[in-house]
Amino acid sequence: MNQTRVFLIFAWLMVATLLWMEWGKFNAPKPAAVAAPSAQQAAPADNQGASAPSTGNLALPPSIAAGGSPDATGVEAQSQAAPSASTVTVTTDVLRLKLDGTRVLGAQLLLYPQSKQPGSPPVELFSEDPARRYNAVTAWTSPSSKAPGANAVFLPEQAGSEYVLGAKDNSISIPFVWRGADGVSIRRTFSLKRGEYVVTVSDQVINAGTAPWQAFVYRQLERIPPVVKSGMTNPESFSLSGATWYSADTGYNRRPFKDYLDDGKVDQQITGGWIAMVQHHFFSAWIPQKEDKVNVSLDSRTINGVPSNSISEVGPGVNVAPGQQAVTSARLWVGPKLVKKIKEQNVPELDRAVDYSRFAIFAVIGRGLFWILSHLHSLLGNWGWSIIGLVVLVKLALWPLSAAQYRSANKMRQFQPRIAQLKERYGDDRQKFQMAQMELYKKEKINPMGGCLPILVTMPIFLALYWVLNESVELRQAPWFAWIQDLTARDPYFILPALNMLVMWCTQKMTPAVGMDPMQQKMMQFMPLVFGGMMAFFPSGLVLYWVTNGSLGLLQQWWLGRHMGKPSATPDNKSKSKAVATK
Repeated sequence: MNQTRVFLIFAWLMVATLLWMEWGKFNAPKPAAVAAPSAQQAAPADNQGASAPSTGNLALPPSIAAGGSPDATGVEAQSQAAPSASTVTVTTDVLRLKLDGTRVLGAQLLLYPQSKQPGSPPVELFSEDPARRYNAVTAWTSPSSKAPGANAVFLPEQAGSEYVLGAKDNSISIPFVWRGADGVSIRRTFSLKRGEYVVTVSDQVINAGTAPWQAFVYRQLERIPPVVKSGMTNPESFSLSGATWYSADTGYNRRPFKDYLDDGKVDQQITGGWIAMVQHHFFSAWIPQKEDKVNVSLDSRTINGVPSNSISEVGPGVNVAPGQQAVTSARLWVGPKLVKKIKEQNVPELDRAVDYSRFAIFAVIGRGLFWILSHLHSLLGNWGWSIIGLVVLVKLALWPLSAAQYRSANKMRQFQPRIAQLKERYGDDRQKFQMAQMELYKKEKINPMGGCLPILVTMPIFLALYWVLNESVELRQAPWFAWIQDLTARDPYFILPALNMLVMWCTQKMTPAVGMDPMQQKMMQFMPLVFGGMMAFFPSGLVLYWVTNGSLGLLQQWWLGRHMGKPSATPDNKSKSKAVATK
């Protein structure tokens, strides 16, 4: 198989892969609307009480153990505005949050503008907008004691509705207090640190009553699924938009919004895990303490005709005797998919929230490629040059395979005259022709698959790198140089797509089309135009990768052709040499 056929196979494999992903999204079933749980299944809306860390002796309430929603207030109460007296805003150097003591109602990522336009507002992850509502809830539920559910009122312990991290401060804390009628109170503290996207939520349960108090803490992420424009030229459409969770027993799990409950409801008990909702470049996650045993469930309901999906964790359960106290806490991540920051949390597999692919092999390769890319960035200080450096390193690593591919193609090309003679000899008898051809390959030690094998190795690397460049928030709005000021946006002047077409055309001209039928030749002539048109609206970082990869491949082909392209002494060449010597 000659070099041109290999290139043709590679090109069509890429097109087929992209079309397959797009076809999957187009034909995906629409999420079915799930009715809100009945009053018998859910806890009372006025459930008021608190809880503390579990001693491991409390059993989950039957409705929760069966995978039910822990509190019916997740529908109606969340649509009500929080009392103004309990709502505060806290601002750090990276976050601006709106809290009401039970929910994080709003979250702005101050270092991430929505666009490159001057004055663009920051990305808003959590939102109160009815059309795209998204929040994090922390509350309590109990089968016997009064516990503060999702509509409970936690009042700020200190006066004021604005909290700002001071220039000389490294952290800030906002305490809220809930007081029950039975002598139980809960002091809930939201703590944030400078430069961090993690909010520590700690509940201190104080039982000043005369009876034991038992309850379960539950935490939830709920949002109206965002509308994502589909299309091969829209990177956001290839990122997972949905829920993910992890447990040591079942590993990493994911559920896209488009088929949220199509694979059945989720009911898992996990220890040392986490739950999250992810989207392109950003995510939120509840991270309980590693020793906490929690029950994870998914739910979908309709609010005012609009579907809203949630992922919840229930637990730990607590038992606080009269006169005693207990504390339970968890971390809430709300921010970008920064791999380095995520790994600092020291949480198993939390970096899988950076979802390179649903396929494990691509995810593993992608994580390795990003590790290399990030180290190159620490040396070069520019993500565009880091992409180029990564392609160079990949090409160097695959050099032996590329050389083997060219040697195989070169040897096949040398024996094309012999194969043509066999075709003439056997005419339409294809069986005899194939047997004679295989005999020739065996005699001359030619591997007809030698030119195809390297592509089976390079394709997973290419696809994994595609996901890395698409998913990495570090590249979001990052400049390269000159006219490329955003590697995640298309080339404004289509210079890189034009260069890509030129490189592909030159590669074709350098690659002899020996043995290729006219139909294949016509298809190859259109490939530069097809790829150029397809990549005209791709993120410029991906096109930069393609241009660099193609240019290095062109240079590599020229070099190998110069040093390895001399025909060997085949029988035909030997006879020609003898004839020349006789003359």
